Amino acid sequence: MLKSFKHTEFIHYLKTISLPGFEGVPVWDVVLFFWEGLINGVITTRASAIAFNFFLAIFPMLLFLFSLIAYVPIANFQTELMRLLVEIMPRSTFLTVQDTVSEILLRQRFDLLSVGFISMLVFATNGINSLMTAFGATYHPFKEHHWFRKYFVSMFLVCVLSVLIITAVALAISGRYIIDNLVQQGIVDKQINYYLLLLLQWGVILLFFFSAIALLYYFAPSKRGKFRLFSAGNTLATLLMLFSSYGFSYYINNFGQYNKLYGSIGTVIVILLWLYF
Repeated sequence: MLKSFKHTEFIHYLKTISLPGFEGVPVWDVVLFFWEGLINGVITTRASAIAFNFFLAIFPMLLFLFSLIAYVPIANFQTELMRLLVEIMPRSTFLTVQDTVSEILLRQRFDLLSVGFISMLVFATNGINSLMTAFGATYHPFKEHHWFRKYFVSMFLVCVLSVLIITAVALAISGRYIIDNLVQQGIVDKQINYYLLLLLQWGVILLFFFSAIALLYYFAPSKRGKFRLFSAGNTLATLLMLFSSYGFSYYINNFGQYNKLYGSIGTVIVILLWLYF
């Protein structure tokens, strides 16, 4: 009886509070809306389709972006990009692509740039298209684009998200230089330099996720509403993506033994699982 009373009190409490970014919507309503879509929306089938399509797009996308970054005239740009990848990706996954990525970053090759761009555009567009199709198959009402318009929007989102990735890395690098200069001039204490860099790094990552998800929520539906960078769905999706990615990376780095069990194919399994979750 006491447990039931406490349970009811907790639900009532969730109905009366709202988190930053939820635009006044109670936490309970957001959780209930998310849970209904999760249970009744065939989420596992849609996640599998999206993971497969984005897996096909990963390597052409990396080939194009890293070939393009080799032309960026900013010192240590490549080093900062590698550092961000280490933070986001599971260690075993990163180690598999580290040598290839490093070689592409250090050499300017127009042939790889052109081939990578065409391949990335095709496969990444299919990935975004499958994501938009998954939106349309959701439990909640969601009007889809016409198939031709959907591919055009998918291609546009691929280009915009690519620019966002490069911008996020550029912000992280420029911010690091600014903080280092402030430390050298004695304006900022050296002891708090680490925390400022950590805050900058996660701030850029959060801004990237918020922007990317907001763009998807705005362009994916056929009927568009007002563009909102911060909303209940955007905030929840960003937090869940960051927590699930960090949690999965922590598990793989500390407990996962995929490489020992499956050999070299274990990395492929890890990448697919990472995209799936």
